[in-house]
Order: sequence, then structure tokens, then C-alpha cells
Amino acid sequence: MSDYRIRVLDEDEKRAAQDLFLGSLHAAPVTDEMWEYSSAGYPAERCFGAFREGRIVGSAQSFAATMAVPGGAVLPLAAVSRVGVRADHTRRGVMTELMRAQLRELGEPLASLHATEPVIYGRFGYGVACRGRTVEVEATRGRAVPPLPGDGEIRLLETDELAVELPKIYERIGLHRPGMMSRPRGWWRMVVERRLAQKDHLVAAVHSGPDGDDGFALYEATTVNISPDQRERRLDVHDMHGASLGVVLDLWRFLLGADLVRWVRAWGRPLDEHVELIVPNRGDCRTIELTDETWLRLVDVPTALAARTYGPARPVVVEVHDRFLPENSGRYRVGPDGVRRTDASADLELPVDSLAMLYLGDISASALAATGRLTVREASALTRADRLFTTDRPPNSGTFF
Repeated sequence: MSDYRIRVLDEDEKRAAQDLFLGSLHAAPVTDEMWEYSSAGYPAERCFGAFREGRIVGSAQSFAATMAVPGGAVLPLAAVSRVGVRADHTRRGVMTELMRAQLRELGEPLASLHATEPVIYGRFGYGVACRGRTVEVEATRGRAVPPLPGDGEIRLLETDELAVELPKIYERIGLHRPGMMSRPRGWWRMVVERRLAQKDHLVAAVHSGPDGDDGFALYEATTVNISPDQRERRLDVHDMHGASLGVVLDLWRFLLGADLVRWVRAWGRPLDEHVELIVPNRGDCRTIELTDETWLRLVDVPTALAARTYGPARPVVVEVHDRFLPENSGRYRVGPDGVRRTDASADLELPVDSLAMLYLGDISASALAATGRLTVREASALTRADRLFTTDRPPNSGTFF
């Protein structure tokens, strides 16, 4: 790595970094038209580049956000993306130094990303903290479904309302589930406004309850070729949030009742969103895949552990190993009364990527132990850890970047 220099990018270097990232995915450079939207979400001061002989050969970028953790606290989050190294400079430690500089210098206690190559990020301390279901449901086409409680109404937004109204509704809904994250203005520019500029036919259905707008579904219709002579329509749901499960299921019922539609498909849905319970035939609802919805990194372990709440159980002493950021390594007494460093003997021992899997409540300590990702030093501590780290709802981010 002595031939490489890692530094923050200047504003006029951002486009070269974006083209490098796209090239690492074997994609074409960003067009002039799309650069206006693509550049919006990632400030130059949060973009790191690796340079050799004055040329950028690697990049790692992020935007500032916040994430809800169990108990309702909201922590600063680095939303990491656009990580790539030129093909002629891979396997020389460039990505490792980019990731280390990014985690050390930005200062947020949490970082998250969506992994293109999952095998890469465990060595940097990231673990899968949220999972999501890709669900496809046969459209009801007006068939009766069990009545749902509530008295909400649903309306469609005009296309020119999407970029204005959806951020307001998302803000109003709030970060009510562990793993949910805030969406800065730049995110909406990159995701929604960019697609509208590409003339994608996005449609937004908004749910309104007694207190106003409390949910939305953003979707588009696509054509599925069944055979040379048969085509069917499918609604692809790109984004759906509600202030309660009832609101979300009401949106599902609306989508499933659409005319001229064979299926409704949605990606990354929360594991407790039981849409199969509102259709006449459970077999009409299929889980196509279970995805690694969010990879999480506890950058500041003591701050992250102290921020969340814990279930009713006697404390456990957890020994954390973090080779990438060794200042996190140590023993922590975790209990309902809080978290502190300790010199006491460890009850449980685990690497920091396994701690990330445990942190939001998606995976239990027992599951980590059974798969060799957590070492038990005191047998009774495993059940206590399960109770301490459990949550009322499975975590889910619901925000792709």
C-alpha cells in the first residue's frame, strides 16, 4: 500500500469516482443527464479515494443518516455505498484501507451497507443485521379477503406530487422499527427523482387514516412473458411503509385488488408482514427469497451497545473481538440497567460481525452459538443473552441505497 494514497475527494473528482465504481460493476459510466441526480446524495467530504500516481483507483462513499435501534433511540449512521476498486488494482489492500479510513474518520457509531459481494464485508466487521422477504402474491382481482380493522382511505398521487409528498409522509411515519433509517434529501433525489427523470412510470398510493397520511406504496407495472402468445401484468412494489402493520396490509389489499394484474411482487419486506393472512388462499402468497436486507457495522461498540435497551434478564459479560478497529475489543457487561466495560470473566465471546447480527434482534445468541459464531464460556449465559437482545419486532431497514 506504500504506492497508494487514501484521501477525501475534491468536488471535481466525484464523477471520476462514480465512473470507477460503475466500472467495478461492469457498468457504463454515468450519463450527463443522470449525473445531476447521482451526485446529489454523496457529499465530497464523505467520499474517500485511493490514488496512485495521481489517478483514482478506488473509492468508498457514504451519506449521513440515522438508524433506529431497539428501545427507540436513534443513532447517527454512515450509509455506505459506491465501494469499488479498479480491476487492475484489486487484491493489493486498497479496499481494506479505504474502508478503514472511512470508518475511522466519519465518526458515526453505526455504518450500514447493501453488499454486492457478501463474502467481502465480514472481514471489515459488518454482519447481516436485517433480513427481508421477497414476496409474490396472486392478485385477488376483487375476490373477498378478510375485513381489516381501521377506517383508512387510499388515493393515488399525481406524478409531479411524488417527490414532494412521499418524503413528508415518510418523515411523518417516523423510525418506528429497529433498523429503519432516515432519508436525507439527496436520497430522494437519487432514487425517486432520478427514476422520474428517466421516464419510469412510478405510481404512488397513499393511505390516510383519522390523523392524516400514514403510509404509502410506490410501484410500477411490468409485463411478464408467460409464453410467446401470453403476457401478464405484474405490479412491482419498490417502496412501502406505514405507521402500523394495519396500514401496510391495507395498502397490500389495495394493490391486490388492481384490475388487469396477475401478481404483486415486493422486495425486502419485514419478516412479520404476514400478507398471506389477508388472501383467500395462502398458496397464492409465495416467498421467492429471503435476502440479506441490511449489513451493519458497530463502529463504536460501547456507544452502540449503550444506546439500545435490553430485555428482563440477569446481565451477561460479552467479550468482543474487533481486529479491524481494535479499540472496540474488550469485555462489556450488558444488562437491563445498561452497558459498561468490565474486567470480569467473559460469559460469551464473539467477533464484532457476529455482534452486529445480534444487535438489532434479528438473530439470537443461541443461533450464533449453534453455528459457531459465538463461543459460550458460561452455559446459563446463553439463555440470558437471548432474553436480553430479543425485540418485539424483527428489524427491517426498508431503504435501499
